[in-house]
Amino acid sequence: MDSQVLIVIVLGIVCFGALAFVLLAPTQQDKANKRVASLKDAKVARRGGAAGSADNSKERRRKLTETLEAIDSKQKDLKKKKRLTLEQTLEQAGLPIKKNQFYIASAGLAVFLGFIGLISGQTPIVTGGLVVIGGLGLPRWVVNFLRTRRQKKFVAEFSNAIDVIVRGVKSGLPVNECLKIIARESPRPVCDEFHMLTEGMRVGMSLEQALERMYERMPLQEVNFFGIVLLIQQKTGGNLAEALGNLAHVLRSRKLMEGKVKALSAEAKASAYIIGSLPFLVMGAVKVASPDYLDPLFTTKVGNFILIGAGLWMGTGVLVMKKMIQIKV
Repeated sequence: MDSQVLIVIVLGIVCFGALAFVLLAPTQQDKANKRVASLKDAKVARRGGAAGSADNSKERRRKLTETLEAIDSKQKDLKKKKRLTLEQTLEQAGLPIKKNQFYIASAGLAVFLGFIGLISGQTPIVTGGLVVIGGLGLPRWVVNFLRTRRQKKFVAEFSNAIDVIVRGVKSGLPVNECLKIIARESPRPVCDEFHMLTEGMRVGMSLEQALERMYERMPLQEVNFFGIVLLIQQKTGGNLAEALGNLAHVLRSRKLMEGKVKALSAEAKASAYIIGSLPFLVMGAVKVASPDYLDPLFTTKVGNFILIGAGLWMGTGVLVMKKMIQIKV
């Protein structure tokens, strides 16, 4: 009797446990539903992340577009103000003189050349020409020559300066410190321009304003590219070392191309120089062989008109040949 009661109790416990398991345990369909729900949640999360990354990409493109539009508008404003003042020309030439000092030096040179013309017994026309050349022509030609030579030196060393920034950024230095290194160690005139760039930022100018001033002092495409890269990286982010490395490669390629163009156009330039100097050489030879043969060109009105016409045609030919052999890279 006791054993039968025990068996009944055990069977009851087993049946109760089985019934509870059937009622409380999740079915296979419930597991499938949970699995589908988890997959949907993961998909929604991925969509949210993709949407966030897409929004970030759109925001970056928008900032990039705004930056380029601002730079383009500023460049158009600079082109409208293309005519340089005397102060800007002297600054770009690297001459530490003021406008008044330049005028005083020009007047002194004009007086000196006019005095030479008087004591050498030249005609008033020749003396007046010497005064005009000394007061207006020669000083401005010297300033423009120094300006062009300074810009060529800057371009020759600018790619090396960019490499300093690339190596500094890769090693962990901030951009401002790299600019200071260039201002200390680069040859002139690169060190002068970067020194003024860093000094402008030190006294409170923004990077954009300092780069604009640098472009005004050194109006070159290379400086313009450099400013665009720095401003875009500052406003939209990105790999600055890679961007500047590509810029340095482009600048070196431009320099190599300019060298190839000069080599290919050397023959045409030599021909132009020879053709342009032939009239003067022939006139000098005739003057030496027969001194009185060319006097009618200088003593008669018909000869004077012939000389004026020959000079005009000569100048036109020189300008045409210069345009033919000048190739912009």
